[in-house]
Amino acid sequence: MTIPSLLRGRSSGISIRGKVRITKMGGGLIRGKLFMCSFAAKKTTTARQALFDRLVAKGKNKKLALIAVCDKLLKQAFAIVKWGAPYEADFTSKLVLNP
Repeated sequence: MTIPSLLRGRSSGISIRGKVRITKMGGGLIRGKLFMCSFAAKKTTTARQALFDRLVAKGKNKKLALIAVCDKLLKQAFAIVKWGAPYEADFTSKLVLNP
């Protein structure tokens, strides 16, 4: 899932500005656990804190930034399970060129 699929906002027109909400798609238990894990990840992991701070600095809603942290955690967990590799805190992708 990506961030747009996890959030639903009412932004169809100029005059309608509703609060961004987390959708009820997927399992409620795992969605709730991931959301709670995003709080801990934001406080303990510097990369997640940087992601959160970068999004909030761009003017995004704090809830949207936490959902982005959830999305990042979910993608990491899926990759670890899929490839059977241990977690590496200082992992950098070989696909992205770092100058």
